[in-house]
Amino acid sequence: MRLDKFMVSTGKLSRSEAGRAARSGRITVNGVPEKKADRAIDPKVDQIALDGEVLTYRRYTYVLLNKPDGYVSATEDTDDPTVITLLPDELQRIGLFPCGRLDKHTLGLMLLTNDGPLSHRLLSPRRHVSKQYFYTSKFPLTADEIATLQGGVTLEDGYVTLPAVIEQGEGEAQGTITLTEGKYHQIKRMFEAVHNKILTLERITFAHLTLDGLPERGMWRYLTDTEIERLRAHGQSGDSHIT
Repeated sequence: MRLDKFMVSTGKLSRSEAGRAARSGRITVNGVPEKKADRAIDPKVDQIALDGEVLTYRRYTYVLLNKPDGYVSATEDTDDPTVITLLPDELQRIGLFPCGRLDKHTLGLMLLTNDGPLSHRLLSPRRHVSKQYFYTSKFPLTADEIATLQGGVTLEDGYVTLPAVIEQGEGEAQGTITLTEGKYHQIKRMFEAVHNKILTLERITFAHLTLDGLPERGMWRYLTDTEIERLRAHGQSGDSHIT
């Protein structure tokens, strides 16, 4: 890998900036200043530093975010702030995108990555990767309505949803709902199908990922190696615990 390409992959510098930084002595390779940004390096062996800061190479980056209200699940938008803007500059520069979307006013867990193949597999309907949401609704659900929603409900466009799991909370008009698919505004449309209305919605799990360690809206962290490996396993076999 070229040194300037490595710098671009970290989000620290563009290719032209890497060339200027090398010429000015800001980049070291194994402790030695490197003037040529087009030289070959091995990111698994060589230690690369910028202004004394040792940089870590990641072929793909995986970030977990606690999404606040009012942010759109996109890489750019002309009207509203995107979830990408919640990240530091170097992460905004490496092509991260949301793995699945949350509505502008839906809160909670989001996975951001630049691993297109894994994202595609995780979102594939064939994988049945589960997502759990905490909801509050306008009216309490009756037993019959819960049975309808859990068995698969027909939406206004004729689509019949897959089975879901609903657990009512301490309040009659709140609880959790777990899906293995993600159609447009699906939960809102499911509740509308039983003449109810979603008031608030927060995603609390995606596959095995949870909001542990992210107690406040807007907080983010890198996934651990174990979490990444489990995601890859989900991407291969799916998560089909809902039956």
